[in-house]
Amino acid sequence: MASIDRRSMILLLVLSGLIISICMGLRQSLGLFMRPMTLDAGVSAATFGFAIALQNIVWGLSQPFVGALADRHGPRPILVCTAILYALGLLLMVLAPNALGLNVAGFLLGIGTAGTAFGVLMGLVARATPPEKQSQTVGLVAASGSLGTMVLAPAGQWLIDGLGWQVALLAFAAIAASMALFALPIRRLAIVLNADPSRISPKPAARPKPLREALREAVGHRGYLFMTLAFFACGFQLVFIATHLPAYLQLCGVAPGVGATALGLIGLFNTIGTYGFGLLGARYSQKHLLALIYLLRTVFIAAFLLMPISAASTLIFASAMGLLWLGVSPLVTGILSRVFGLANFGTLYGVVFFSHQVGSFFGAWMGGLVFAQWGNYDFAWGALIAIGLAAFALQWLMDDRPPAERAGGRTRAASAAAAA
Repeated sequence: MASIDRRSMILLLVLSGLIISICMGLRQSLGLFMRPMTLDAGVSAATFGFAIALQNIVWGLSQPFVGALADRHGPRPILVCTAILYALGLLLMVLAPNALGLNVAGFLLGIGTAGTAFGVLMGLVARATPPEKQSQTVGLVAASGSLGTMVLAPAGQWLIDGLGWQVALLAFAAIAASMALFALPIRRLAIVLNADPSRISPKPAARPKPLREALREAVGHRGYLFMTLAFFACGFQLVFIATHLPAYLQLCGVAPGVGATALGLIGLFNTIGTYGFGLLGARYSQKHLLALIYLLRTVFIAAFLLMPISAASTLIFASAMGLLWLGVSPLVTGILSRVFGLANFGTLYGVVFFSHQVGSFFGAWMGGLVFAQWGNYDFAWGALIAIGLAAFALQWLMDDRPPAERAGGRTRAASAAAAA
């Protein structure tokens, strides 16, 4: 049985990593299509950009509900349905390359990403993993999210150059549909590993709570609110950098190719950093590691701005930021599973992640507004530093005790006060 469980766990990790890698690789390669669709289909850059922004906010809005469905009915039907929606969104970009078509596509892609990215699969892997190995295992799966971009972005560019953007999008749609096929064995693997929330222990504590009750308990937990607010800063900082760093470098006289190389380095070092923080999270305080990520990002941003902006300083900055890029994922997963358990993981992770996506939306939007108003990014960089410091303080001060332990502490304090 032990060997069967080991094989099942390895296969679950491979399939989960593959699905996340495809999902994130396709999503992060969509920018390749803006220029050819602008030139060939008459789509404006603003229209294309809004569709991508819509995808991000729909991803955040739908994540708690998609996670709740996975908690209630198991991961496989959610993965299959959202993978199909993802593929339909890419297909619609070919069939209706106009404002309405792209916006509907962005909506479908947002829901598709909510199901096939981190939330559902990291909850599944966490359930299947012993607590002492949870952080590093989730970190390994989360790290795979950067690998797809390293393959799919060059492949997409090759298809666009050789066969046209329509063929490239059709190929992307077929790749997205393959996620549904990779999801088919997951139900059997989850049952073998006792990780399917729709089939696990009948004990009441192991069953998902109703959505309203789970949210009420979480919102009443000050530490959960602190972590959710801090996660806003994560999205704010990262999406501003991913969206506006190339334009900022051009303002500073740095060659355009350096921006693309910097984004590639972020992806490469992100793989190392995410797995590394997963390992550290198994040994040290996860809330303090999460706070240090916010602090170090902010320090690196300030140092980058204080030095002369050059190709060398940009690539060093990108490498450092890459090490800190998605290291938050295994740490947030570990905190949620330890504080609230795994029965409602998808729901509670979804709410935290919604805060991240709101930050992502405002990070990208704020950068554009600032540049349009003043012709530079000075105020925007200052906002990144201020918000990063606030996130560090919130995360460091987070109360990461489970609700029952907090309630017990308050009861003892009240008894002591009464006795005095």
